Amino acid sequence: MSSPSMLKPENIRNIAIIAHVDHGKTTLVDAMLKQSRIFRENQQVSKRVLDSNDLERERGITILSKNTAVEYKGTKINIVDTPGHADFGGEVERVMNMVDGVLLLVDASEGPMPQTKFVLRQAIECGHKIIVVINKIDRPSARPDDVINSTFDLFIELGASDEQCEFPVIYASGLTGSSGHEPDQLFPTLEPLLNEIIHSIPHPQVNPDGPTQLQATLLGFDDYKGQIIIGRLHRGRMRKSQQVALLTADGKQRQAKVAQVFTHQGLRRIEVEEAVAGDIIAITGISDVHIGDTIADLSHPEPLPPIRVEEPTLRMTIGINTSPFAGQDGTFVTSRKLRERLEREAERDVALRVEETDSADHFLVFGRGELHLSILIENMRREGYEFQVSKPEVIIKKIDGRQYEPVETVEIDVSPDYQGVVVELLGKRKGRLQNMEVQENGNIHFTYLIPSRGLLGFRQQLLTATRGEALMNSILSGYEPYFGEIDTHDNGSLVAWETGTATTYALHAAQERGQLYITPGTEVYEGMVVGQHIRENDLDVNVCKKKHLTSIRRATAEEALRLDPPRLLSLDDAIELLKEDELLEVTPKIFRIRKKYLSKNERARQAKHKKYLAERR
Repeated sequence: MSSPSMLKPENIRNIAIIAHVDHGKTTLVDAMLKQSRIFRENQQVSKRVLDSNDLERERGITILSKNTAVEYKGTKINIVDTPGHADFGGEVERVMNMVDGVLLLVDASEGPMPQTKFVLRQAIECGHKIIVVINKIDRPSARPDDVINSTFDLFIELGASDEQCEFPVIYASGLTGSSGHEPDQLFPTLEPLLNEIIHSIPHPQVNPDGPTQLQATLLGFDDYKGQIIIGRLHRGRMRKSQQVALLTADGKQRQAKVAQVFTHQGLRRIEVEEAVAGDIIAITGISDVHIGDTIADLSHPEPLPPIRVEEPTLRMTIGINTSPFAGQDGTFVTSRKLRERLEREAERDVALRVEETDSADHFLVFGRGELHLSILIENMRREGYEFQVSKPEVIIKKIDGRQYEPVETVEIDVSPDYQGVVVELLGKRKGRLQNMEVQENGNIHFTYLIPSRGLLGFRQQLLTATRGEALMNSILSGYEPYFGEIDTHDNGSLVAWETGTATTYALHAAQERGQLYITPGTEVYEGMVVGQHIRENDLDVNVCKKKHLTSIRRATAEEALRLDPPRLLSLDDAIELLKEDELLEVTPKIFRIRKKYLSKNERARQAKHKKYLAERR
């Protein structure tokens, strides 16, 4: 194959791999990389090699878009692995302008899912050529014919063109690295898939001799090289040390100089003297670049259309930690550090928005969903930040004087034993039943339309009510008139009424009032939430009380008391359990739920004031 600098657009294919969560995108890329022999024979390669982020490996999902490249029959195939969860849809939307076609992966057993609909819509709207890959075809429960029919129906529903509806189909198993044109005749390698990519996906329609034009689509950072800008070279050539014009989204222009130019080969970036239009490249040397900015020829500074993404649907307040235990664990605890970190995230993630509030210590952060915001919180926590967050709330729009709120399509699979529980839970949260059908395995498949407000904290409640058996997926459907008030919490909180150390004796008495979140020896403060009450109201409890000792009672008497195992909260659990009058304290070591007003008297005063205002309305 020709060297990267001599590559012609005709020898390039740019594709994105899109799918629902856990339908095997990253595993399939693993197989493509291994079969292209980019690794040494004796090299140890981890599974899901593109999931380089710790959180991605722990959760088993793709969060950040990443690109790689393989060579096959003299053609370079640039591959972008995209997230499958709609909360990270901003990652999918912005990479669509880098590619000329997509591989749509669909599980051979599950078929199209809600997130499949979301990612496919993005590809159809961009007019891309689509290859459907029926993945995990070797599963015993595979039903390829039904899945293809369902996928075709989805194409029609989303308004695909006649050409897009005539999609080629490849059957594959990413785990074994096999593929074929028939479900029962798989080739032991991915050659049929790679051949289909070269045959069906068009090469970039670009002008390699025109003036330079590149759009910043992904951003990276290197301690030595500084900011790394990744994007598709839409026109012309990009050379090392080239003088260029940086055109920002707000119409400003400044001169800059490209330090280095890289193309992708496997998992590595290869430095080249010159890159040609159509290729996905990375450049360094230019600072303060934002997603969507254009890097153009100095004598022809023509900007590309800005990257547009769907509006965020949720917001929460993030501020400095004001609890009595503030500053004990975190490295970055000031509002200045918090602002810098949030602004940096907003530059990298176009689906995230950060706004100032009346207080210099608190910021409004807008995102696409609970998972989108919780991943940001978890990353900041691991980096050493200490802060507190409020309960997420949906963003209400006003259209023609009426309030509209985001609604989601929810699909739930559950055994018949729990169908009544599911209907009752969703009915309380203003859910509207759209469809209900019995599956081959006997489970009931529900499709509901429900306001996004009703889904806040719902997943944990659903899993508890169905003993972990229910499977739930959701996707934003649009905006509808306000559904009315929703009471999403059936239980109040157990609140510590003094500062100290929790004892076994006190916790033994408190556990009769609900489920505890803490263990003996935990340091608590007044106003900290230590458990969930069995009733709807909050209850103040003394978890620091000690048993009085006498000549008869011994200090070891507490050892005979038995405590129920506490519910140790994860970040997702804590966010779901938050109420309007509570905050989540986040440190590198621990999560604590607390009341906004720590003093019992202050909480009573605020409740009285709130009731007074409600009566006046």
